[in-house]
Amino acid sequence: MPQQKDSPRRSDAQRNRERILEVALAELSRCADTPLSVIAKKAGVGQGTFYRNFPNRESLVLEIYRHEMQQVADSATQLLQNRAPDEALRAWMDRLAEFAMTKAGLAGAIRQAIGAPGGPAKPPHTPVTAAAELLLRANDDAGTIRPGVTAEDFMLAIAGLWQLDPDDGWRSRATRLLDLVMDGLRTGAAGA
Repeated sequence: MPQQKDSPRRSDAQRNRERILEVALAELSRCADTPLSVIAKKAGVGQGTFYRNFPNRESLVLEIYRHEMQQVADSATQLLQNRAPDEALRAWMDRLAEFAMTKAGLAGAIRQAIGAPGGPAKPPHTPVTAAAELLLRANDDAGTIRPGVTAEDFMLAIAGLWQLDPDDGWRSRATRLLDLVMDGLRTGAAGA
């Protein structure tokens, strides 16, 4: 019987947490200095609920970052289920570019969080790197890219995405950059 009473509370707590993250992403993307009280109010939760979930700004910002990175990473598996490996890789690169540009406003909040004295370190790109590795191995197995490309090689090759200005026609520049990377990956492929 006690578990039945706890279940709705847990689902409410999960909904509150998700709502806080959703509102925080939107607000912190607009302004890195948005007060946490504004985020709590817009999320429809009290200060106590907010701080039980996120004891400080740094924990909130890093959880948003982790969540968003995981969403991008998870899309790799979905794309591989519905497309040929090389098409899945190229589509995933577009999703990564979209993430990089649409979340650029969040970069200020991330810099503040990790730059605070005694603040946490920025989480590694582990889920995204693992997703890149998954896509690269599928392409390697299919013979659609040159053999032996590592996820680290790939991440360095696309690092230019983070240099693009999200307010200055980034889509066409990202497309050109990612097409160049994809052409380079195809050069020397077993199936070419």
